[in-house]
Amino acid sequence: MHRIRQLTTERLMAAVLFILLFAMAVRVPTDTDTWWHLRSGEIMVEQRAILRHDLFSHTRLGAPWVNHSWGAQLVLYGAYELFGGGVFPGDPGNIGLALITALLATGGMALVYAACEGNVYVRAFAVVLGGAAAAVFWSPRPQMFSFALGAAVFSLLHLYKRRQVDRLWLIPPLVVLWVNLHGGFAIAFILLLGTIAGEVLGNLLGDTRPTVVRGARLRKLAGVTALSALLVAINPYGLRMLAYPFDTVGIGALQDFIQEWATPDFHQPQTWPFLLLLLGIVAVFGISGRRADWTDLVLVMGTAAMALLSGRNIAVFALVATPALTRHLDAWLDERGWQIRPRRRVSGPMLVANWLLLGVVAIGALAKVGAVLSRETMREAQAELFPVELAAHLEQTRPEGHLFNSYNWGGYLIFAAPHVPVYVDGRTDLYNDEFLRQYLDVLLLREGWGAALERQEIDLVAIEAQSALAGALRAMPDRWRELRFDQERSALFERLPADA
Repeated sequence: MHRIRQLTTERLMAAVLFILLFAMAVRVPTDTDTWWHLRSGEIMVEQRAILRHDLFSHTRLGAPWVNHSWGAQLVLYGAYELFGGGVFPGDPGNIGLALITALLATGGMALVYAACEGNVYVRAFAVVLGGAAAAVFWSPRPQMFSFALGAAVFSLLHLYKRRQVDRLWLIPPLVVLWVNLHGGFAIAFILLLGTIAGEVLGNLLGDTRPTVVRGARLRKLAGVTALSALLVAINPYGLRMLAYPFDTVGIGALQDFIQEWATPDFHQPQTWPFLLLLLGIVAVFGISGRRADWTDLVLVMGTAAMALLSGRNIAVFALVATPALTRHLDAWLDERGWQIRPRRRVSGPMLVANWLLLGVVAIGALAKVGAVLSRETMREAQAELFPVELAAHLEQTRPEGHLFNSYNWGGYLIFAAPHVPVYVDGRTDLYNDEFLRQYLDVLLLREGWGAALERQEIDLVAIEAQSALAGALRAMPDRWRELRFDQERSALFERLPADA
């Protein structure tokens, strides 16, 4: 109770920071992949078995599928149903998705905050910047579990290296949990191997600082890494999961076509926090009198390269760069005597003012969260991005024939029109590189696109109304009949009989 009454400036800043981070992380579910994950979770609950074969497409129907996110799908579906489920945009289940995303994001950033150095102002500044950079990755998908678990593994490595607190025994069970939640478990090994490489360099180059991990402690870290690699096999697919991350990265169409796999576009405002964090870490490494730690260098440089090659890795960079930023920023401020030390005890009017400020921030955050989670806000945002009316038409009419659909809509159609098998969706590992390039040939009207539709016996095409493919089909009214939905944004083309 005494600690609660003593709402010092430091505690106030930390509380305000995480209230605002949570409010920032609450967002409308607008990622199309969310929906095929939910449908997968629903089927597994109904069948009481892990989904191992494709049930959603006509192009891969019955094919073996490494459903690496089965655990996360069950959790997401549980959160969706806990708040009321639903099928249409704005239905109450979206609240569960938004809240679990915010909880995982805030929990991950709390672990990052604990690994930071300096006073509360330095930490808060860095965590806000790191959180804003990582936020480009935050959506109700299994990758959020990778974000939180990545922060947990990084935190354990931080404790082992910098505070001499040995909790490495937690890493192997975390990896077992992780490999059953999401294929991003490879992040654990990026952090582990990067740390080992940095510590080996520190030893070889004669770094005498006490934070360098040496001898038996370094061997133990290597042993935990090896044990964790072996334990990856504890999943429904066994040792096959070890190759999964490499198989996914090897799909060239991901980098060519899917935005999150491509190099970040710095003309887009959502990538600017990453750019600022990247430039900031370079700047403080240069101006700080503190010698850079080898592990910091390996992890920051390695994850920066990953993030520059593929935007989906920005969040991993934020995890490791944010604490490194605080170490050097705090040292630079100390060198100049510019530190502001927060008051550790407050009383009287200052204590009242702190509580009032906390209350105002909390009320404002609740108002923001409430506005985001309102049915109308969610309905409008989702209706703008998803082919809601088109999907409802497909589910109601259940037309015969094979469907060709926009990749961006595949996940939503699996959920909203489950009785109409899709052509393609976000399960890129299922479809493979060759198939995805064939899809792109049709979408981009490359040579032979019409013959490809004929060869695959496509009778329906669900596509963005302003796309090049829609324009080409519209130019053939004797072969294709067009229906418009969603305020003219979505188009469904139906093949006409040959004798029409």
